[in-house]
Amino acid sequence: MHTYIPKGVCSRQIDVELDGDTIQSVQFTGGCDGNLKAIAKLVQGQKVDDIVAMMEGHTCGRRSTSCADQMAQALREAQAQQ
Repeated sequence: MHTYIPKGVCSRQIDVELDGDTIQSVQFTGGCDGNLKAIAKLVQGQKVDDIVAMMEGHTCGRRSTSCADQMAQALREAQAQQ
């Protein structure tokens, strides 16, 4: 399990579990509970590269990032540490 501390968003922590390049689980602490639980379900079993390509660069309101964008960063960091 890899723990990532997001920056510039409402969620306070993102825990990522990978099996090679496949996402086993993503869990958010804080943030928009329902939406983030849904995102976590949608990405389960998907390839890291596919999810990063979809989510990287998304913004939230006036912020230059979002929980989805921060999740992409968390996935890349977890992938690099394997």
